[in-house]
Amino acid sequence: MEVIIIIALTGIAIMMAGALNKPGFSLWIAIAGLMLAFILNFRLWNTNLHLFNDMIVYDNFAVVFNALIIVSSALVFLLFHSHYSPWEKHLDEIAALLIFACTSMMLMTSYGNLVVLFIGIETMSICLYVLAGSRKYELPSNEAALKYFLLGSFATGVMLFGIALIYGASGSFDFHGITSYLTSTGNQTSSMFSIGLLLLTVGLLFKIAAVPFHFWAPDVYEGSPTVITTFMGSTVKIAGVAALYRLYAYHFAAIKPIWATTIMIVSALSFFAAVLMALPQKRFKRLLAYSGISHAGFLLMAVLAMNQYAASALLLYAASYSLATIAAFTVLVEVIEVRWDDELSVFKGMGAKNKFLAFALIVAMLSMAGIPPFSGFMAKFMMFSAVAESGYIVLVVFGVIASAISLVYYLKPITLILSKDESNSTNIKLSWEVIIVLVVTLTLTLIFGIFPGLLTGLL
Repeated sequence: MEVIIIIALTGIAIMMAGALNKPGFSLWIAIAGLMLAFILNFRLWNTNLHLFNDMIVYDNFAVVFNALIIVSSALVFLLFHSHYSPWEKHLDEIAALLIFACTSMMLMTSYGNLVVLFIGIETMSICLYVLAGSRKYELPSNEAALKYFLLGSFATGVMLFGIALIYGASGSFDFHGITSYLTSTGNQTSSMFSIGLLLLTVGLLFKIAAVPFHFWAPDVYEGSPTVITTFMGSTVKIAGVAALYRLYAYHFAAIKPIWATTIMIVSALSFFAAVLMALPQKRFKRLLAYSGISHAGFLLMAVLAMNQYAASALLLYAASYSLATIAAFTVLVEVIEVRWDDELSVFKGMGAKNKFLAFALIVAMLSMAGIPPFSGFMAKFMMFSAVAESGYIVLVVFGVIASAISLVYYLKPITLILSKDESNSTNIKLSWEVIIVLVVTLTLTLIFGIFPGLLTGLL
């Protein structure tokens, strides 16, 4: 519990630092708080703590995914400091909201009660609604915040109604009570419980932008400040998928026949529909938004697999996708600072004058596409292996086909980078924060691709 407390106190400290009128302090407070939380987090390894009448559960699954959330958030904060100008207003409030969202995500990985799950999701969502519209003087940012808020509020109502129905059927918000109900009925659920579970699932699928609950993602990704989009595309998706996996693999595994078909259909639709919608995209943010939707489909495969390899595959895939996403958006942040546009054409000839940025984006795209020796390849290989082990061969075949099609749009930026036309290319001077982010993400992408056991051995 001290990990969540430390992160929350970090957010409060950032807000109080704003009174000193020194925006640069927010970075160091955030990094210090996240580093301390990372250390304290691994002190909980193998402790399997159950706190507040089992409302919060700290097992190894929670520890590992919390660590991934902390590392991703720290990388985003480095990018945040480089992207936002020191003279912009409300910087400390924006930084604090990022930290509070991180705190909420840790509840989503370690909940043992439906109320805690709801609190974690909604606290995170409220932070994201505000962050999406944090550039109040930009119309696209306002539009993104409004769309996200309206659709998110509707999804919240659906999810809350689902939780109410589950409570009405089982008489408990606690998963021990719900498990007792399922045991007493021989794992035969009532219509009320089944509908409640479906509505709860809809709310969670909205948070990870899985088809058909994905419509908000492209517009919100495009309109939000690029650093906030980076946070949404990496850290938020990690927390959402971890929450889904805990819900089904840990608590509702006994009634898998009831929900497995739904998850399988959503998974297949997500990676197929998103791949097809990504093909005509000409803006990099929208391309990555559809890419994120397709990866949500692949991540859902772990929920279906639910065997001894599933959790490890999910961890590797989440880490690989997060690292590649942060690297790609970091390059975009630097390009937008110079070109003020996210059209794919801005990357034309970048390899000639900005070799490091070009190399970083190429690695990120190849990792997302699942090309060896990068971690994205091993992540997809392990995910497909885990799903095949559980008998979903047809889904694996569809996944392989979708991955092959995705090469078309992942190679678009690469071909532009390697173009000999240097007319649009501009020298970009990188800050030390950006260099650190790119070095860390690229190094880990390569290390986890060659030695995936460093991650998969944790679960």
